[in-house]
Amino acid sequence: MTTDAPTSLLVQANAAHTLKVDSRDGDTVGSVHAFMVHKGTGRSTHAVLSLGGFLGMGKSFYPLPFELLQYDPVRDSYVVTIDRRVLEGGPSWANNAPSFDQAYADRVASYYGVTKDVLAEG
Repeated sequence: MTTDAPTSLLVQANAAHTLKVDSRDGDTVGSVHAFMVHKGTGRSTHAVLSLGGFLGMGKSFYPLPFELLQYDPVRDSYVVTIDRRVLEGGPSWANNAPSFDQAYADRVASYYGVTKDVLAEG
């Protein structure tokens, strides 16, 4: 009996249009590039924020546990509840997205000091 390699439990769902991300003070931080969605439950576990760049060049992507974002219907944007400098010092990538497996999800959770999701449980 052969065992197939396990597949990723998360899938990246790119945002179809720009979803702004602001700081608590109302300053624009960036935008939501994508959501990481659990294949089994359909629950968004992380938002991948896009920061910086000009005309699509030089952007960096930062996965953020979804619990650190709040939606503000008045501003029609997400509000990030952490300082931009903390965000910019966190796990990120510019060109090639990492394999978003349990180890990477744990690294992101540890950096932001949030409870680690057990991806196998959904």
